[in-house]
Amino acid sequence: MAELHILGQIVGASGFPDHSLFCKWGIHAGGAWKVLAGLREGQTQVDNPQNEDFAVWAHPVDVHFATKGLQGWPKFHFQVWHQDTFGRNELYGYGFCHVPTSPGIHELECATWRPVGSLREQISQYFLGGGLQLRNPDLVYSGVDRYKLHTQAMGKVQLHLGLVFRNFDKYGMEC
Repeated sequence: MAELHILGQIVGASGFPDHSLFCKWGIHAGGAWKVLAGLREGQTQVDNPQNEDFAVWAHPVDVHFATKGLQGWPKFHFQVWHQDTFGRNELYGYGFCHVPTSPGIHELECATWRPVGSLREQISQYFLGGGLQLRNPDLVYSGVDRYKLHTQAMGKVQLHLGLVFRNFDKYGMEC
């Protein structure tokens, strides 16, 4: 089987309206992909930068995949959360980006967005906090019915990844 090894880190995030951010992340891959080693999902720590607009997470990523085909190429998906002074968590954005299809070192920036509700829901969110969340988080990377959502652009998540490809040529797969 062909193998893909993803090594790197989720560096951090910038461009969000408040500090004190953390990130829930995962890697989605199609049915032909199997995890040989490593974790497909995780969560970073909360970073609360005092004088900067950049939350540093430096969260490691180390996943080793085997595959029989290119269909369902892996992609990262993110949920960025804000933690207020009372310890309450509020969703600040969803995002996803495809893992590059060439070996080597890659620096990626993943744009995020969040759902925007009706005027009443927006006023409620302003005064009470919380915010809208997707019933089905798979909608972030699947694209099905995503066009129906009303969204607002949020910040960006930065990744540094090193990709190692093995035996893709032996199985007739060109990346």
